[in-house]
Amino acid sequence: MLVLAFDTATPAVTAALHDGARVLAESTTIDARRHGELLVPTIETVLSEAGASLRDVTAIVAGSGPGPYTGLRVGLVTAQALATSLGVPAYGVCTLDALAYGSGPDEPFLVATDARRKEVFWGHYRDPRTRLSGPAVDRPQDLPGELPLVGAGARMYAEIVGASRILDAPEYPGAGAMAALAAGRLGEPGVREAAESGTHPVLGPPRPIYLRRPDAKVPSAPKKVST
Repeated sequence: MLVLAFDTATPAVTAALHDGARVLAESTTIDARRHGELLVPTIETVLSEAGASLRDVTAIVAGSGPGPYTGLRVGLVTAQALATSLGVPAYGVCTLDALAYGSGPDEPFLVATDARRKEVFWGHYRDPRTRLSGPAVDRPQDLPGELPLVGAGARMYAEIVGASRILDAPEYPGAGAMAALAAGRLGEPGVREAAESGTHPVLGPPRPIYLRRPDAKVPSAPKKVST
């Protein structure tokens, strides 16, 4: 097994390689405006550090969001293109799940990332491996309960959610955590069929998770001008 994982659903452009037992290499750059420019070089970096080539990869895993449209699409389109060219399966993993797995405590907590428009994408977790609800998008003041929080979305609105609730944990998902989460499930019987049908609890098709309509709209018919 050699899993190539990457995520572009947040300002973190992150990629990692996992051999089924450990993370062989991982690289992350925080830059919200250069996903398309940085992703391929980041993938090349982790392959080089691990002494591997694309032809060695047996599965592609990409963060499926939720996240801003442009950045999110960069990762998912890249995943689909690589999987097609290599003849290997591609999977999507909820970006919030990767952040929870890499930073969450072994007790109930919330993950929150920036959704812009003064909102956050969030999920409720029983533990780092188990999402109880979400993903959803809401205003930070509407997040449920007094549970601990992780993620950049929580830190952005610390004055609203309460700084004491925010844990000392990574703000963005790491591809190493995403790769480890996926690799732990790829050996399960029937995983590919369950992922493709959308019934697997972690892995799914490499398709974007959109929680609201895009800003761009088809223009309406022009108004008639009377003379």
